[in-house]
Amino acid sequence: MRNIFSIVAILVGMIPVLCSSQSKEKLGTSISKKVSQDRMERIYNEIKTPFKYGVVFSHPDSTKLMDSPTIFRENNVWYMTYIVFDGQGYETWLAESDNLLQWKTRGKILSFTGDTWDANQKAGYLSLVDFNWGGTYSVEKYQDKYWMSYIGGNSKGYEAGVLGIGIANSNTLTEEKEWNRISKPVLYPKDADARWFENKTIYKNLIVHDKNKLTGHPFVMYYNAKGDTANYESIGMAVSDDMVLWKRFGNNPVVTKHKGICGDAQIAKLNAVYVMFYFGAFWKPGAFERFACSYDLVNWTEWVGEDLVAPSKEYDKWCAHKPWVIKWNGIVFHFYTAVSEHGRVIALSTSKDLTK
Repeated sequence: MRNIFSIVAILVGMIPVLCSSQSKEKLGTSISKKVSQDRMERIYNEIKTPFKYGVVFSHPDSTKLMDSPTIFRENNVWYMTYIVFDGQGYETWLAESDNLLQWKTRGKILSFTGDTWDANQKAGYLSLVDFNWGGTYSVEKYQDKYWMSYIGGNSKGYEAGVLGIGIANSNTLTEEKEWNRISKPVLYPKDADARWFENKTIYKNLIVHDKNKLTGHPFVMYYNAKGDTANYESIGMAVSDDMVLWKRFGNNPVVTKHKGICGDAQIAKLNAVYVMFYFGAFWKPGAFERFACSYDLVNWTEWVGEDLVAPSKEYDKWCAHKPWVIKWNGIVFHFYTAVSEHGRVIALSTSKDLTK
Protein backbone atom coordinates (compact mmCIF):
# COMPACT_ATOMS: atom_id res chain seq x y z
CA MET A 1 0.00 0.00 0.00
CA ARG A 2 2.61 2.54 -0.80
CA ASN A 3 3.90 4.66 -3.60
CA ILE A 4 7.42 3.42 -2.79
CA PHE A 5 6.36 -0.06 -3.86
CA SER A 6 5.19 0.23 -7.46
CA ILE A 7 4.68 -2.78 -9.64
CA VAL A 8 3.11 -2.91 -13.05
CA ALA A 9 -0.26 -4.66 -12.96
CA ILE A 10 -1.57 -6.43 -16.04
CA LEU A 11 -5.14 -5.35 -15.41
CA VAL A 12 -6.46 -3.34 -18.38
CA GLY A 13 -3.28 -1.36 -18.63
CA MET A 14 -3.51 0.13 -15.15
CA ILE A 15 -0.28 0.84 -13.29
CA PRO A 16 -1.33 1.02 -9.61
CA VAL A 17 0.97 0.96 -6.69
CA LEU A 18 0.19 -2.37 -5.10
CA CYS A 19 1.31 -2.63 -1.56
CA SER A 20 0.63 0.20 -1.74
CA SER A 21 2.71 4.07 29.67
CA GLN A 22 3.47 2.42 31.51
CA SER A 23 1.60 -0.64 32.41
CA LYS A 24 2.44 -3.05 35.13
CA GLU A 25 3.15 -6.71 35.02
CA LYS A 26 3.75 -7.82 38.57
CA LEU A 27 6.51 -10.37 38.81
CA GLY A 28 6.92 -10.76 42.52
CA THR A 29 7.59 -7.18 43.54
CA SER A 30 8.97 -6.03 40.19
CA ILE A 31 7.15 -4.03 37.56
CA SER A 32 7.84 -4.39 33.85
CA LYS A 33 6.63 -2.75 30.66
CA LYS A 34 8.15 -5.50 28.57
CA VAL A 35 6.29 -8.69 27.71
CA SER A 36 8.46 -11.71 28.44
CA GLN A 37 9.77 -13.93 25.66
CA ASP A 38 7.98 -16.89 27.21
CA ARG A 39 4.65 -15.09 27.04
CA MET A 40 5.36 -13.92 23.49
CA GLU A 41 5.96 -17.55 22.50
CA ARG A 42 2.69 -18.63 24.07
CA ILE A 43 0.81 -15.87 22.30
CA TYR A 44 2.44 -16.79 18.99
CA ASN A 45 1.28 -20.38 19.42
CA GLU A 46 -2.25 -19.10 20.10
CA ILE A 47 -2.51 -16.73 17.13
CA LYS A 48 -0.48 -18.48 14.42
CA THR A 49 -2.27 -19.57 11.24
CA PRO A 50 -0.07 -21.95 9.25
CA PHE A 51 -2.79 -23.13 6.84
CA LYS A 52 -3.46 -20.94 3.82
CA TYR A 53 -7.07 -21.36 2.75
CA GLY A 54 -6.71 -19.20 -0.36
CA VAL A 55 -8.53 -16.24 -1.89
CA VAL A 56 -11.90 -15.61 -0.22
CA PHE A 57 -12.93 -12.38 -1.91
CA SER A 58 -12.12 -10.58 -5.14
CA HIS A 59 -14.03 -7.66 -6.58
CA PRO A 60 -16.70 -8.55 -9.17
CA ASP A 61 -15.00 -6.03 -11.47
CA SER A 62 -11.53 -7.49 -11.98
CA THR A 63 -10.09 -4.07 -12.85
CA LYS A 64 -10.66 -2.92 -9.26
CA LEU A 65 -8.08 -3.67 -6.60
CA MET A 66 -9.14 -4.60 -3.06
CA ASP A 67 -7.51 -3.79 0.25
CA SER A 68 -7.66 -3.69 4.06
CA PRO A 69 -10.53 -5.86 5.35
CA THR A 70 -12.24 -5.10 8.66
CA ILE A 71 -14.43 -7.98 9.86
CA PHE A 72 -17.39 -7.64 12.26
CA ARG A 73 -20.56 -9.49 13.20
CA GLU A 74 -24.15 -8.24 13.45
CA ASN A 75 -27.37 -10.23 13.85
CA ASN A 76 -25.55 -13.53 13.28
CA VAL A 77 -24.13 -12.36 9.96
CA TRP A 78 -20.50 -11.53 9.20
CA TYR A 79 -19.68 -8.27 7.45
CA MET A 80 -16.54 -6.80 5.96
CA THR A 81 -15.65 -3.22 5.20
CA TYR A 82 -12.91 -2.99 2.62
CA ILE A 83 -11.43 -0.45 0.26
CA VAL A 84 -11.22 -0.41 -3.52
CA PHE A 85 -8.80 1.40 -5.83
CA ASP A 86 -10.01 1.92 -9.40
CA GLY A 87 -7.42 4.30 -10.81
CA GLN A 88 -8.99 7.49 -9.46
CA GLY A 89 -8.56 6.79 -5.77
CA TYR A 90 -9.98 4.90 -2.79
CA GLU A 91 -13.63 4.23 -1.97
CA THR A 92 -14.99 2.13 0.90
CA TRP A 93 -17.30 -0.82 0.35
CA LEU A 94 -19.34 -3.30 2.42
CA ALA A 95 -19.65 -7.09 1.98
CA GLU A 96 -21.34 -9.91 3.92
CA SER A 97 -20.86 -13.61 4.61
CA ASP A 98 -22.58 -16.44 6.45
CA ASN A 99 -19.42 -18.43 7.14
CA LEU A 100 -16.33 -16.16 6.81
CA LEU A 101 -15.28 -18.09 3.69
CA GLN A 102 -17.62 -16.89 0.94
CA TRP A 103 -18.29 -13.17 0.61
CA LYS A 104 -20.61 -11.09 -1.53
CA THR A 105 -20.53 -7.36 -2.18
CA ARG A 106 -23.29 -5.15 -0.78
CA GLY A 107 -22.15 -1.76 -2.12
CA LYS A 108 -20.31 1.47 -1.36
CA ILE A 109 -20.50 3.35 1.93
CA LEU A 110 -17.86 6.07 1.29
CA SER A 111 -17.75 7.35 -2.29
CA PHE A 112 -15.98 10.00 -4.36
CA THR A 113 -17.33 13.52 -3.86
CA GLY A 114 -16.95 16.94 -5.43
CA ASP A 115 -14.75 19.75 -4.20
CA THR A 116 -13.93 18.48 -0.70
CA TRP A 117 -10.66 17.87 1.16
CA ASP A 118 -11.29 14.12 0.70
CA ALA A 119 -12.78 14.20 -2.81
CA ASN A 120 -10.75 11.34 -4.30
CA GLN A 121 -9.58 9.30 -1.32
CA LYS A 122 -11.90 7.73 1.26
CA ALA A 123 -10.32 4.54 2.62
CA GLY A 124 -12.46 3.60 5.62
CA TYR A 125 -11.80 1.44 8.68
CA LEU A 126 -14.68 0.62 11.00
CA SER A 127 -14.18 1.79 14.59
CA LEU A 128 -15.07 0.37 18.01
CA VAL A 129 -15.22 -3.29 16.99
CA ASP A 130 -15.11 -5.64 19.99
CA PHE A 131 -11.40 -6.40 20.24
CA ASN A 132 -11.56 -9.18 22.81
CA TRP A 133 -9.91 -12.34 21.48
CA GLY A 134 -12.65 -14.86 20.76
CA GLY A 135 -15.23 -12.18 21.57
CA THR A 136 -18.42 -11.13 19.84
CA TYR A 137 -16.79 -8.94 17.16
CA SER A 138 -19.83 -6.72 17.38
CA VAL A 139 -19.57 -2.97 16.82
CA GLU A 140 -20.21 -0.55 19.67
CA LYS A 141 -22.22 2.61 19.28
CA TYR A 142 -21.09 5.92 20.74
CA GLN A 143 -23.59 8.77 21.10
CA ASP A 144 -26.08 6.44 19.38
CA LYS A 145 -23.99 6.30 16.20
CA TYR A 146 -21.53 3.95 14.55
CA TRP A 147 -18.11 5.39 13.73
CA MET A 148 -15.43 5.00 11.11
CA SER A 149 -12.04 6.60 10.54
CA TYR A 150 -10.62 6.88 7.05
CA ILE A 151 -7.70 8.02 4.94
CA GLY A 152 -8.77 11.15 3.10
CA GLY A 153 -7.27 13.26 0.33
CA ASN A 154 -8.27 15.23 -2.76
CA SER A 155 -5.56 14.18 -5.23
CA LYS A 156 -6.26 11.54 -7.86
CA GLY A 157 -4.14 8.39 -8.01
CA TYR A 158 -2.84 5.69 -5.72
CA GLU A 159 -2.51 7.34 -2.30
CA ALA A 160 -1.59 10.52 -4.13
CA GLY A 161 -0.92 13.91 -2.58
CA VAL A 162 -1.14 14.70 1.11
CA LEU A 163 -3.36 12.30 3.06
CA GLY A 164 -4.97 12.84 6.45
CA ILE A 165 -7.47 11.15 8.74
CA GLY A 166 -11.19 11.80 8.50
CA ILE A 167 -14.05 10.68 10.74
CA ALA A 168 -17.50 9.51 9.60
CA ASN A 169 -20.55 8.18 11.41
CA SER A 170 -23.83 6.50 10.58
CA ASN A 171 -27.12 5.43 12.12
CA THR A 172 -26.94 2.18 10.21
CA LEU A 173 -24.19 -0.43 10.20
CA THR A 174 -25.11 -3.05 7.62
CA GLU A 175 -26.78 -1.12 4.82
CA GLU A 176 -25.01 0.14 1.72
CA LYS A 177 -25.68 3.80 2.50
CA GLU A 178 -23.26 6.70 2.50
CA TRP A 179 -21.86 7.55 5.92
CA ASN A 180 -21.90 11.13 7.22
CA ARG A 181 -18.45 12.70 7.18
CA ILE A 182 -17.06 15.43 9.42
CA SER A 183 -16.15 18.31 7.12
CA LYS A 184 -12.44 18.56 8.02
CA PRO A 185 -9.67 16.10 8.79
CA VAL A 186 -9.15 15.33 12.47
CA LEU A 187 -5.42 14.64 12.01
CA TYR A 188 -3.37 16.07 9.16
CA PRO A 189 0.35 16.09 8.37
CA LYS A 190 0.38 19.89 8.20
CA ASP A 191 -1.05 20.33 11.71
CA ALA A 192 1.09 22.52 13.96
CA ASP A 193 1.57 19.64 16.40
CA ALA A 194 2.41 17.01 13.75
CA ARG A 195 5.38 14.95 14.87
CA TRP A 196 8.59 14.29 12.97
CA PHE A 197 7.50 10.86 11.76
CA GLU A 198 4.08 11.97 10.41
CA ASN A 199 4.52 15.42 8.88
CA LYS A 200 4.57 14.20 5.27
CA THR A 201 1.50 11.98 4.96
CA ILE A 202 -0.72 9.70 7.06
CA TYR A 203 -2.06 6.27 6.13
CA LYS A 204 -4.22 3.52 7.63
CA ASN A 205 -5.89 4.11 11.00
CA LEU A 206 -7.71 2.11 13.67
CA ILE A 207 -9.79 3.24 16.66
CA VAL A 208 -10.48 1.07 19.72
CA HIS A 209 -12.46 1.75 22.88
CA ASP A 210 -10.25 1.30 25.93
CA LYS A 211 -12.71 1.16 28.81
CA ASN A 212 -9.83 1.03 31.28
CA LYS A 213 -8.51 4.39 30.02
CA LEU A 214 -4.91 3.24 30.20
CA THR A 215 -3.86 6.40 28.36
CA GLY A 216 -6.24 8.56 30.37
CA HIS A 217 -8.69 8.60 27.46
CA PRO A 218 -11.36 6.13 26.30
CA PHE A 219 -10.64 6.19 22.56
CA VAL A 220 -7.25 5.24 21.17
CA MET A 221 -6.17 5.51 17.54
CA TYR A 222 -3.21 3.84 15.86
CA TYR A 223 -2.05 4.98 12.45
CA ASN A 224 0.97 4.67 10.22
CA ALA A 225 2.60 7.73 8.77
CA LYS A 226 5.66 9.07 7.01
CA GLY A 227 7.78 12.12 7.86
CA ASP A 228 9.58 14.56 5.61
CA THR A 229 12.90 13.64 7.27
CA ALA A 230 11.87 10.02 7.86
CA ASN A 231 11.00 8.49 4.51
CA TYR A 232 9.64 5.31 6.06
CA GLU A 233 6.39 4.38 7.78
CA SER A 234 5.96 4.03 11.52
CA ILE A 235 2.95 3.45 13.76
CA GLY A 236 1.96 6.27 16.08
CA MET A 237 -0.89 6.99 18.50
CA ALA A 238 -3.59 9.57 19.16
CA VAL A 239 -6.30 9.73 21.85
CA SER A 240 -9.77 11.24 22.18
CA ASP A 241 -12.58 11.72 24.66
CA ASP A 242 -15.34 12.19 22.08
CA MET A 243 -14.27 10.54 18.77
CA VAL A 244 -14.05 13.96 17.10
CA LEU A 245 -11.26 15.91 18.79
CA TRP A 246 -8.01 13.95 18.65
CA LYS A 247 -4.73 14.62 20.45
CA ARG A 248 -1.43 13.09 19.44
CA PHE A 249 0.01 10.84 22.14
CA GLY A 250 3.76 10.81 22.83
CA ASN A 251 6.63 12.20 20.81
CA ASN A 252 7.69 9.09 18.93
CA PRO A 253 6.23 6.11 17.10
CA VAL A 254 5.23 3.08 19.15
CA VAL A 255 6.38 0.61 16.46
CA THR A 256 9.06 1.41 13.89
CA LYS A 257 12.08 -0.11 12.15
CA HIS A 258 13.39 3.27 10.96
CA LYS A 259 13.19 1.89 7.45
CA GLY A 260 10.59 0.30 5.19
CA ILE A 261 7.06 0.02 6.57
CA CYS A 262 5.40 -0.87 9.85
CA GLY A 263 1.71 -0.34 9.28
CA ASP A 264 -1.98 -1.18 9.37
CA ALA A 265 -2.33 -2.03 13.05
CA GLN A 266 -5.16 -4.15 14.43
CA ILE A 267 -5.56 -4.63 18.20
CA ALA A 268 -6.79 -7.75 20.02
CA LYS A 269 -6.96 -8.27 23.79
CA LEU A 270 -5.84 -11.68 25.05
CA ASN A 271 -6.50 -11.69 28.80
CA ALA A 272 -4.01 -9.17 30.25
CA VAL A 273 -2.06 -8.70 27.03
CA TYR A 274 -2.88 -6.53 24.04
CA VAL A 275 -1.70 -7.86 20.69
CA MET A 276 -1.02 -5.56 17.77
CA PHE A 277 -1.18 -7.30 14.42
CA TYR A 278 0.56 -5.27 11.73
CA PHE A 279 2.44 -5.70 8.49
CA GLY A 280 6.08 -5.09 7.74
CA ALA A 281 7.70 -4.41 4.40
CA PHE A 282 11.10 -3.58 2.95
CA TRP A 283 13.10 -3.92 6.16
CA LYS A 284 13.46 -7.42 4.82
CA PRO A 285 12.25 -8.73 1.45
CA GLY A 286 8.56 -8.54 0.62
CA ALA A 287 5.49 -7.59 2.67
CA PHE A 288 4.52 -9.86 5.56
CA GLU A 289 2.47 -10.05 8.78
CA ARG A 290 3.96 -9.43 12.25
CA PHE A 291 2.77 -8.75 15.78
CA ALA A 292 3.77 -6.96 18.98
CA CYS A 293 2.44 -7.17 22.55
CA SER A 294 1.72 -4.68 25.32
CA TYR A 295 0.26 -4.43 28.80
CA ASP A 296 -0.72 -0.76 28.47
CA LEU A 297 -1.41 -0.03 24.76
CA VAL A 298 1.65 2.25 24.73
CA ASN A 299 4.82 0.22 25.26
CA TRP A 300 5.10 -2.58 22.72
CA THR A 301 7.35 -5.65 22.69
CA GLU A 302 7.94 -6.84 19.14
CA TRP A 303 7.90 -10.49 18.15
CA VAL A 304 11.29 -11.61 16.86
CA GLY A 305 10.27 -15.01 15.49
CA GLU A 306 8.89 -16.07 12.15
CA ASP A 307 6.21 -14.14 10.28
CA LEU A 308 2.55 -14.86 10.97
CA VAL A 309 1.88 -14.82 7.21
CA ALA A 310 4.35 -14.32 4.38
CA PRO A 311 4.30 -14.65 0.58
CA SER A 312 4.34 -18.29 -0.50
CA LYS A 313 1.50 -18.86 -2.98
CA GLU A 314 0.78 -17.78 -6.54
CA TYR A 315 -1.90 -15.34 -5.37
CA ASP A 316 0.22 -13.68 -2.63
CA LYS A 317 3.75 -14.00 -3.99
CA TRP A 318 4.37 -10.24 -3.98
CA CYS A 319 2.58 -9.21 -0.76
CA ALA A 320 0.84 -10.97 2.11
CA HIS A 321 -0.10 -8.04 4.33
CA LYS A 322 -2.69 -5.76 6.01
CA PRO A 323 -4.15 -8.05 8.70
CA TRP A 324 -7.50 -8.57 10.29
CA VAL A 325 -7.36 -11.51 12.70
CA ILE A 326 -10.18 -13.08 14.74
CA LYS A 327 -10.82 -16.26 16.68
CA TRP A 328 -14.21 -17.89 16.15
CA ASN A 329 -15.43 -21.33 17.24
CA GLY A 330 -11.91 -22.26 18.24
CA ILE A 331 -10.36 -21.38 14.86
CA VAL A 332 -8.12 -18.40 14.15
CA PHE A 333 -8.96 -16.62 10.88
CA HIS A 334 -6.25 -14.32 9.55
CA PHE A 335 -7.56 -12.20 6.67
CA TYR A 336 -5.01 -10.28 4.63
CA THR A 337 -4.47 -8.50 1.32
CA ALA A 338 -2.74 -10.74 -1.21
CA VAL A 339 -0.93 -9.25 -4.18
CA SER A 340 0.48 -10.85 -7.33
CA GLU A 341 0.43 -10.20 -11.06
CA HIS A 342 -3.14 -11.51 -10.95
CA GLY A 343 -4.26 -8.52 -8.92
CA ARG A 344 -5.01 -7.56 -5.32
CA VAL A 345 -7.56 -9.62 -3.39
CA ILE A 346 -8.54 -10.68 0.13
CA ALA A 347 -7.02 -14.00 1.21
CA LEU A 348 -7.28 -16.11 4.36
CA SER A 349 -4.92 -18.15 6.50
CA THR A 350 -6.23 -20.26 9.42
CA SER A 351 -5.09 -22.18 12.49
CA LYS A 352 -6.87 -25.30 11.23
CA ASP A 353 -6.81 -26.76 7.73
CA LEU A 354 -10.26 -25.91 6.35
CA THR A 355 -9.57 -27.28 2.89
CA LYS A 356 -10.00 -30.90 4.02
